[in-house]
Amino acid sequence: MAEHPNPHPATFEDLLAEAASVPTEGWDFSWFEGRATEARPSWGYAVSMSERLGRASAVLDVQTGGGEVLDFALARVAAPNPPLLTIATEGWPPNVAKATALLRPRGVAVVAAAEDDPLPFADGAFDLVVSRHPVRPHWEEIARVLQPGGTYFAQHVGPSSVFELVEYFLGPQPDAVRGARHPDRERADAEAAGLDVVDLRAERLRMEFHDIGAVVHFLRKVVWMVPGFTVEAYEPKLRELHERIRAEGPFVAHSTRHLFDARKPG
Repeated sequence: MAEHPNPHPATFEDLLAEAASVPTEGWDFSWFEGRATEARPSWGYAVSMSERLGRASAVLDVQTGGGEVLDFALARVAAPNPPLLTIATEGWPPNVAKATALLRPRGVAVVAAAEDDPLPFADGAFDLVVSRHPVRPHWEEIARVLQPGGTYFAQHVGPSSVFELVEYFLGPQPDAVRGARHPDRERADAEAAGLDVVDLRAERLRMEFHDIGAVVHFLRKVVWMVPGFTVEAYEPKLRELHERIRAEGPFVAHSTRHLFDARKPG
């Protein structure tokens, strides 16, 4: 990815005020253009998802966010081949409204369902379940709603993702926290639920934050990174990081992602 040509010229206070005013609904990250960068996994999840959609008849997108990834993937499916049934779930009310508005024109029903609740669908209702960055994959529920021979195709957040930023604010994290979401553990959980893992790939990807506004907006949007984050609570650390970025250039972190392709025997 290209380096940002110039540090953002606004003052610390201006950057904080701007970042605090930006809406955080959905998974549209276009606001970060020119202010933060993140390398993308080599497998191209959304494009690969569209290929799966073109071969499916009944699809469930779990924790769809604002529906942006599903909308992108459906737009790429050839006209004669959209799934007969596509349903999405989402637990955060602002995202439910956003996803409904975006996906309704494509004939997708968005169901409000809390992340920790059982999926409100019959056993074997879907031949394809997809998800991009679920908070936690509920393997037993995924396996239950899949038809025999059905597929779970998803991109997950991996262990210690963006922990350079997390530990800047929270300090060193225990091994149990750093190792959460490990793909080997998730493989074991998927297999324990009765799924066969056909493919599992992991990558570590470079991120750069070019100004403190990008950091603030990221932490407001991805709320589990620094739980309870507010500008007021972390103002001294934010100011210190602002000065560091001005003096040394972008703050570098690394995201981790893994691709799951699992099937229900049958």
